[in-house]
Amino acid sequence: MSHVGVPRGTARKRSLALLTTGVLTIPALAGCSSSGEETPAAVVVPQDVAPAARSQIAEGGKVTWAIDAMPATLNAFQADADSATTRITGALLPTLFPLDSKGMPQLNPDYLESAKVVEREPRQVVVYRLNQQAVWSDGREIGAPDFVAQWRALSGKDSAFWTARNAGYERIQKIERGADDLEVKVTFAKPYADWRSLFSPLYPKQVTGSPDAFNDGARTTVKATAGPFRLREVDKKTGSVTLTRNPRWWGSPAKLDSLVFKAVKPEDRTDALAEGTIDVADIDATAAHRIAQAAREGAGGAQPAAGPGAELTPAAALRSWAIAHGSDEKAAEKEQEARDDKAEAAEAYATEQSGLRAYAVRKAMEPAYTQLALNGETGPLADDRVRRAVARALDRQELADTVLKPLGLPAQPLGSHLALAGQPAYKDGSQALGGHDTEQAQALLADAGWTREGALKQSDGTKAGSEGEKQQKDAAEKKDAAEKKAEEKKAEEKKAGEEEDKAAEKKAGDDGKASRAAAGEPSAGDGLYIVGDDNKPGAAPVIAPAPAAAAQSAALLRQAGHLGNTGASEDARDVVLAQDRQPGGAAGAYAPAGTAAPAQAPDVARGPLGKNGKPLSLRFVLPSGPGSAGLRSVGEKIAAMLDTIGIRTVITKVSDESYFRDHVASGDYDMALYSWPASAYPATDDRPIFAKPVPASDGSLLVEQNYTRVGTDHIDQLFDQAVSELDEKTARDLMKQADARIWAAAGSIPLFQRPQLVAADRKLVNVGAFGFGVPHYQDIGYQAPRAAGAPAHGKK
Repeated sequence: MSHVGVPRGTARKRSLALLTTGVLTIPALAGCSSSGEETPAAVVVPQDVAPAARSQIAEGGKVTWAIDAMPATLNAFQADADSATTRITGALLPTLFPLDSKGMPQLNPDYLESAKVVEREPRQVVVYRLNQQAVWSDGREIGAPDFVAQWRALSGKDSAFWTARNAGYERIQKIERGADDLEVKVTFAKPYADWRSLFSPLYPKQVTGSPDAFNDGARTTVKATAGPFRLREVDKKTGSVTLTRNPRWWGSPAKLDSLVFKAVKPEDRTDALAEGTIDVADIDATAAHRIAQAAREGAGGAQPAAGPGAELTPAAALRSWAIAHGSDEKAAEKEQEARDDKAEAAEAYATEQSGLRAYAVRKAMEPAYTQLALNGETGPLADDRVRRAVARALDRQELADTVLKPLGLPAQPLGSHLALAGQPAYKDGSQALGGHDTEQAQALLADAGWTREGALKQSDGTKAGSEGEKQQKDAAEKKDAAEKKAEEKKAEEKKAGEEEDKAAEKKAGDDGKASRAAAGEPSAGDGLYIVGDDNKPGAAPVIAPAPAAAAQSAALLRQAGHLGNTGASEDARDVVLAQDRQPGGAAGAYAPAGTAAPAQAPDVARGPLGKNGKPLSLRFVLPSGPGSAGLRSVGEKIAAMLDTIGIRTVITKVSDESYFRDHVASGDYDMALYSWPASAYPATDDRPIFAKPVPASDGSLLVEQNYTRVGTDHIDQLFDQAVSELDEKTARDLMKQADARIWAAAGSIPLFQRPQLVAADRKLVNVGAFGFGVPHYQDIGYQAPRAAGAPAHGKK
């Protein structure tokens, strides 16, 4: 699924998303990779929207834009508002301070002539000067009554209004008319730094004036709009929302006649694009691969280089032809059917590729980042030393390279929880935790009591680890003193019996060789080598299947479990130990004589860590859906990195539907991967994500949106100071301090900013991968024909 952030100043409830963008390996998309060493703040990717001046855009036409699903509500302030709600209301309602390409709020001249803080003492006062042409679609002027109604609905004082969390409105003391009808004067009871986030989108008083209209009336329609488009139809049967030009729009008129938002599931978008039923769609890497491949094939006039039949070699084709025309009628009939099926599939694939050539892939960096969440409520990760060790074991650069480099995007690990590269507030605060260092990670674990010795079970009741070793040493010294005399007395008896013992050993050895040969066990002369033994003193040789044999055995066991012969659960295949995914054989596996033992990195822990006989094991929950392959790939790399410091990782795959609801939100995980959208207002939007959990009356934790359950009073205080600080530079400095504290707490580890891939009709302009920015819907359209008199857009 693709992620679109909640608009700032609306529901104020952040929505998380899974990382589902796969990895591309095609040169056609690798056109803008960065080179050289750059600081994180310098790695900024521009929008990719095929920009064009309005004079170059044709009049008319229709654009169909794919959304994940029909919006549950058109009220952006309700809890079930989603990305579709955001996209649609953005074309219908006023946004007073839309974000620019750097993620900064900018005054929208279509609605405001000015907006500024005119007083700070004794109360903060903001005066909005409205555009005198701004009117609702019913002809009424936009004015103070609309601001007042929205404030009262969202202030939280009237519980009859069903709203999501709406920070900022509760700080307002009063709203009144200014010098004239075009002025709105807002007085705050408490200073509010993020005042620009308020009243966007702005709804008419018909929607926000009563609980009934707010709760129910705005779910399926909006009684009055004030954007370049107006709402024409919501058709649940066809899964589409149709917008048409707003005849009362006072700004630059929309170039398009209509804009249709159509529900198309992410997995169905490649087919929809190939059929030409949609014009714009967020896509994953697989779809982008198909589009890029189609473009190369079209440019060279070649047959599809992928798809059904592409892997068929000349020799295989000749063999197939021979069988299909051979004397064996049954074999010929079967082969001909297979050839016909392949030909039909290849033809369908070629047709799809032909349709995909009408699109271009627009790419940028999505205003969202992927993080590794560490649940600090219970278990080993409740210890901040273990969390820091996990963080320092991660090679975040490698993870960023894996996801972003194949896409031709700058692969830069993210250095902040509260801003992205390009935003003025961005500063790399990761050094508050420390960089990738496995030795330091192991030292932190040892300090927390997790050692290799601690993983060993004790049979005499003593403790594992350093304390257990001390107990064993003291007991051994006492035992040695007590037994010393007894040993001296037995010395002569032992010496006298040595001759007899040697003879017995020789006989037993000969008998053993004969019995092993009869049983078919390997011996030293069978050309086999114990990998990991190497005749080390005290090393106990363990014979296990060689890698190929082990893989075959495992496959057979999985098959048997699937068929129910072993009683193994089919779901057991989704629980995988990280150690079992490592390349090469395990220590003790046998291989042909002369095979060198695999080299061990100097910082690799030889065996899992543990404490009191219990191994250090973390449950890594990941989604299992087909659209989450990229997330799982990143998760598996993380598991392998943790294995190098002795942390055992059990990957548990769950359905996409239950991933967040039943695991992340409920705290049923040790580690998880998910994304948060970026914000221009971190003091407001990010506080609930990093707020310190507080105990509830029933003993549970109230976590707001802090699903890692890790927080501190100091972090909360810095957020509180920043949200009340009207000096922008001081507020940013406070947020940078908070970010450093969040890094040090090691509950959330930012990995990288997400890639954004959008398929758009090649003839469309001013639409694509917007990055931080928002669409200017009135400027979206088809490129005007160069030849005079040619049709603007024949397809539409």
